[in-house]
Amino acid sequence: MSLLFDSFWRAVAYCVHPRVIALSFLPLILMVVLSFGLGYFFWEGAVASVASWLEAFDLVQMFLGWLERMGVGSLRTVFAPLLVLVMATPLIVLLCLLLVAMFMTPAMVDLVGQRRFPSLERKHGGSLVVSILWSLGSTLLAVVALVLSLPLWLVPPLVLILPPLIWGWLTYRVFAFDALATHASSEERKAILKQHRGSLLLMGVLSGYLGAAPSLLWASGAMFIALAPLLVPIAIWIYTLVFAFASLWFAHFSLAVLQRMRAQAAVEVLDAEPPAEVGSVRLPGPDPLVPPFNQPPAHP
Repeated sequence: MSLLFDSFWRAVAYCVHPRVIALSFLPLILMVVLSFGLGYFFWEGAVASVASWLEAFDLVQMFLGWLERMGVGSLRTVFAPLLVLVMATPLIVLLCLLLVAMFMTPAMVDLVGQRRFPSLERKHGGSLVVSILWSLGSTLLAVVALVLSLPLWLVPPLVLILPPLIWGWLTYRVFAFDALATHASSEERKAILKQHRGSLLLMGVLSGYLGAAPSLLWASGAMFIALAPLLVPIAIWIYTLVFAFASLWFAHFSLAVLQRMRAQAAVEVLDAEPPAEVGSVRLPGPDPLVPPFNQPPAHP
């Protein structure tokens, strides 16, 4: 547990490193351009489709009517845009995570390795192709879990539990693999992921809940929907920084575990070697070609 907290605070300190902050702008720019591009072409159509879909449900209309009687009828106009933002949030989160893993994680793992573990051998147990396939496979499973859990999001407590858990599981899968891809061998990586699965999964879930924080903006009322063009880039940057922190956390934790594992393996090898027996040591005899020391030379 001490290693978990030590890695946490080190990751927090590394988040203000100029190199990390500079790296965070590339995923931010890509996501902002993509978000506003999709919003320009599909926002109005998506809101209209969701609004017409909501009109078909009498229960929803009863709820909106009750809101009007309670004096908050203005929420009717923002209910459909709010729902579109809520449904788009998981996609934004997933894309932010993948962009951080692709453009930031290798550089940040290299930064941690150079500053904290310069003598740690790099065995390159995970290639770039394997890392991409691993991330895409994990993302596909996470998307399937998100889609299957959508009906449960209508239950108020579960909407605050299920998405962060799914994002946390995906964070654990992607960043734990990438943190060890360069320095660990394939066998070492599998051993660490197996032995420390609980700690790594806890780190991922906590990171998932941190990543869910910007989503609270959309639940704060009509004012935030009106400010969406300003708040969406801020939320995306927060997502990027959260996943950058998670990547640094996994890097510090995983490389420290790898260093301890190798040190322990070296000690076990030394302990396994049998000590040399004193009685079995043979001293070299006199060399017939070299005259004995302090012996007077023979006279002819």
